[in-house]
This record gives sequence, C-alpha cells and structure tokens, in this order.
Amino acid sequence: MYKALYRKWRPLTFDDVISQQHITETLKNQIRTGRTAHAYLFTGSRGTGKTTCARIFAKAVNCPDMKDGNPCLECDICRDADSGALTDIIEIDAASNNGVDDIRDIRDAAVYLPERCKYKIYIIDEVHMLSQSAFNALLKIMEEPPEYIKFILATTEIHKVPATITSRCQRYDFRRIRSADIAARLSYIASQEDIDLTEDGAALIAKIADGGMRDAVSLLDQCSACAEVIDAEAVYRTAGIAGRDHLFELLEAVSNADPAAALEVIARLHDMSKDLKRLCDELIMQLRNIMLLKTAPAAAESIITALPDELARLKALASSSDLPTVMARIDMLQSCRERMMKVLSDRVELEMCIIRMCRGGIAAAAGTGDEKNPAGNSGTGIDNSEIYDKIKQLEKKVTNLAFETAHEAPPPAAQKPAEPEVLTASTPAPEGAPVVDISRVTEADMTPCDRWEDIMEEFRKLNPAVAGSLEGSRAAVYKNVFFIFTPNRFFMSLFKSQKENAVALSRAIFNVMGSKYRLSARCTTTVEEQQSMAEKLISKARNSNIETAVDNIAPAN
Repeated sequence: MYKALYRKWRPLTFDDVISQQHITETLKNQIRTGRTAHAYLFTGSRGTGKTTCARIFAKAVNCPDMKDGNPCLECDICRDADSGALTDIIEIDAASNNGVDDIRDIRDAAVYLPERCKYKIYIIDEVHMLSQSAFNALLKIMEEPPEYIKFILATTEIHKVPATITSRCQRYDFRRIRSADIAARLSYIASQEDIDLTEDGAALIAKIADGGMRDAVSLLDQCSACAEVIDAEAVYRTAGIAGRDHLFELLEAVSNADPAAALEVIARLHDMSKDLKRLCDELIMQLRNIMLLKTAPAAAESIITALPDELARLKALASSSDLPTVMARIDMLQSCRERMMKVLSDRVELEMCIIRMCRGGIAAAAGTGDEKNPAGNSGTGIDNSEIYDKIKQLEKKVTNLAFETAHEAPPPAAQKPAEPEVLTASTPAPEGAPVVDISRVTEADMTPCDRWEDIMEEFRKLNPAVAGSLEGSRAAVYKNVFFIFTPNRFFMSLFKSQKENAVALSRAIFNVMGSKYRLSARCTTTVEEQQSMAEKLISKARNSNIETAVDNIAPAN
C-alpha cells in the first residue's frame, strides 16, 4: 500500500531533524548523560518537528543500544516504536480526548510499571485543547510522577496552556524551518523517490510551506501526481494559487490605477478556479516585499520572501509607489482577508478591495493630490477627469448655497434664530505647520472631504465608543486644518474634555489621508434645537407607552 511521503520521510533520529539544532543537541546531551527531565513542553507552529522529536526522544531513552543520544533503529524496541506496536509509548490526541476522565485514565494507569521499556512515556499532542478540569487532573501526576513515567506535551498555542503546567515542564520553542533548509530537504527526497524536481519548484514549495516541513513534503507528493517535471509553474497549478505573471499583472494594474485591468485579472483567475483567499495572501506578501524594499533597500534582499527572478519586478513596483501608499494597500488587503472568512462571496469582497485600491490612483491622476489621497500614485489610470470636474463643481455649488443660506440677512430681533455654530473646539496645529486663524475661515473657503466615510470607518476601529457620536457629521479641509461639522453636542464635550478622543481621530485621519492636520470641530445645532429634539423624543416615547398600555387593557365582559 502506498505511504504518503510526509509519513515515509518523517525523521527517525535527531540528526535527521532540520533547523532545530538548538533543541536536538540539548536533548541528545540529556539522553547521553542520563539527565532527562520528567516533563517536556514542545511549542511552535505546525510542521516544525514537535511530535517527531517527541517520538525520537521516547525511542532514544528506551533504546538499549543508544548511539550518541540517538536511537539505534535496529533493536526490537526501536522497530516496534516506529510501527506503533510499543505499548510503553502512549500517544494521546488532546483535541479528541480532552475530558477529565481521559486524564484520570492516565493517572490510574501510571501505577503500573512499563512492560518492556525503562520508561513509560506519554506524548500528549495539541495539549492546549484540554479542558480546565483535565489540566487540573494532570497537574498532580505531572508534578510528582513515578520515576518510570515521563510526559511530553506538544502545542501550537502555548498561551492556552496554564502557567501551572508550563512551570513543571522543560519548555522548548521550535522555530519555523528556513526556506533554504526545506528546499534542500525536498531536493533530497525527490532524488530518492525519482521525482524530477527543479530548483525553482523546490524554492516555491518551500515558500508556500511557510516554515512547515510537513506542508512542504505533502505539496511535493501532490505535485508528483500532477506533473512529470515539478517546476514553479507546476507548483502554481497544483497549489491553486496565482502564478508570478498573474500576480504582478494585478499589482501593476493597481499601481497604474486601472481597475478594469485588475478586475479582468481576477475574473481570469476565478475562471481558472484559483483560491482567492490565497491570492489575497500572496498580494499581501508581495506588498510586504515592496514595503521592505522601500524601507530598508540594503537589507531587504536578505529578508524578503520572493524568488530571485521576482526581484527586478518588485523593485520596479517599489519605485512607482510611496511607502504610505504601500502600507495603506496592505492594510486594506488584510481587512479584506479577514472579511473573506465571513462573507458569502470571496470574489466580490476582493473585487471591492481592489477597486478601492485603484480608486486612490484614479483620484491622483485626476489631480486631487496626495494630501487628500494617501493611496494615490503617479499612474495614468482611466481618464475620468471630466466626471470629477463636474462632481467638484456640484460640490462647490452645494457648499456655496449652504454658506449663502447661513449668512442671509437676519430677521427681526424678536424672531432671530440662534447661530448654527454654537460650540467650537480645536486642537493645536502640528509642529512646524503654519498657524491658521480658524475664526476667519468660512465654509466657502473649505474643500469638502470626499474620504470622510473612510475616515469614519478607520475611527470606528480605533475608538468605536466615540465614533457613534459622529453619525450625521461631515468634514472639510482648509490648508492644514481639518474641520468637522456635527449636529451632536455630546461629541463636542467628548472632543474637548478627553484628549485621547482627539488623538484617536487625528490618527484615523492620518491613516486615511496620509497627512497631519489641526482639528477643528463645530456643532451645527443650538441648545434650543437640541432641547426641542429631546422633547420630541420624550413625547414620542410617552405616547408610545400610553398606546401600549391601552392595547394591553382587556375588554370588559
């Protein structure tokens, strides 16, 4: 019967384990000198060798012909351990055996001596899945076990393991396996299995595995069934992810503010049954590479996760975008990736995100400038300048009309309404910025902020408790001052009395707009109007209660 490659090529000795020398050497020294602990805790991401090292350790401490801390692999104990027939090595999956009764069975069986070995060893995988009662039951036997009992706990989520358990174990943190080590191991396995694996194919598999050896060998096994020659293109097809050309074509369309071309690429990949979640992950990783090239070009080549032939195209993309733009795009894609887990259509969610990313480039091409559009760039994009000009003209007319209405000749004194701006508050100007006399700035001088909804969405993430008080508000910009017009006097009190609210709003504006502004908030309703609104709400609630009470009265017999 065929045996999966990841099972067939699982390391059998400590010397076969790659990228974990800091752990394997320590365990070998303990076994060689006979100074092993009674409990170990192995933690790290999936596929890094936790369970493998636990099995090798269990064999080595019981092997009668142990060689330099490694099991001999020739004695009956080693052979039975590899075949799963050795009863003194007990593996427990805590994900499906997480109750207190399962741990009580361990405690009850611990009174019996090992049948054939020197030690009876319990390997508890995914130990973080145990219930609190199960952890409590495990605690006592782990603290003072019989001298012939040893525990090895393995987990990918160390933060879920109680401190009372971790304090009784020797903890070893398994690192992600280096891509170069994964590629070298894959090439060796391929040569032994007569699989034609190219160098770029091995490098791509190692990149996709993201530090997990088991994932890499499983993908190699899958590719071997789909292609005679496993190169990068074969890996892309088998893994169901976007190839290099498609990926860079999409990034270039975003950089050029060309949503039509970007959506065409997504449609083509969707028709090819590509995994759009993984496509989003790939876009994030490539934008991360661009971010590193922009931030630390000298050291970027050693820390980016890209194939050698991708570097030139990454540098070209990095030269056409500024750092705030790249970071804003990463943030939008990460939010999109998170929402993909909840929405009905991955394609629609990704398409909306790509359009938002391209929209910034279109606005820059239309001449609105980076100050109002941090996602803008120097691309030409689609020529929508005429449409944007008309929109700007309409916005200006509406603003002028509102300003003229607010400054009409006042009625007689007896009927003169209160001024609309009855309460104002502002923050100091950013350091080094010119000071603007906001008392002399009228709405006619301001430019309406067309990204206020995006700022509100960002503000809801930073300060959801206060963001609700800005419902129905609008914003405008004049030089380095950001004006907020709100009908809610409650927000004004929060804005003036609590500095952290203004700081959070400033951060939200900077994250979206890419520039620092002095904030000025103005309330557009008077005290009398607020009181009138409150009276109406109270009256409505009172009438509603009266009607409900009348409806509940039973008819007389």
